[in-house]
Amino acid sequence: MSPTQIVVVVLVVLVVAALVAVAVVAGRRRALKRRFGPEYDRAVAEQDSRTAAERELRDRERRHAELELTPLAPDARARYAAAWEELQVRFVDSPAETVGDADELVSRLIADRGYPGGDFSDQIAHLSVEHARTLAHYRDAHEIRLRNERGEASTEELRQAVVHYRALFADLLGEEPVGHRPPQQRHPDSPHDATTR
Repeated sequence: MSPTQIVVVVLVVLVVAALVAVAVVAGRRRALKRRFGPEYDRAVAEQDSRTAAERELRDRERRHAELELTPLAPDARARYAAAWEELQVRFVDSPAETVGDADELVSRLIADRGYPGGDFSDQIAHLSVEHARTLAHYRDAHEIRLRNERGEASTEELRQAVVHYRALFADLLGEEPVGHRPPQQRHPDSPHDATTR
């Protein structure tokens, strides 16, 4: 083989290797986008670079793989569903307290499924691998709960917090949140309007 042919072969090999590397990176990126959905875009916006965000998301996947997640038994699912229904009914009479109760119920469900408790941002990171599409709801509910603790949340915001908690709650139970009715405020003319299911 002549020196020119060797150079051409080396260049072709380098170009092919570069194309393969680009294809691998693009495939990994597509897989991360598919798995994390809106959480992918959020991670990219929060990190210094797309590479750093993707590294963070792969690290979340690795940590998630180490968890021993367990599906709920049918009787546990039924207890949680009943607890949620009761919580929604209580909203009518005590919306501020109910938001705290909703947070506690969701936190208990998260723990019962096998996710570690603790810091909210750690919870978000662990949940993002399988529940990324409902994390915006959880973040919004958490923010309203914090405002509620400072006495700054309106009743409508509290209602929205319960709706947001419900989205993650249903996702963790494996339910579709479609068709659920958000908690209603009691109409001044009908004091017994507590149907919130």
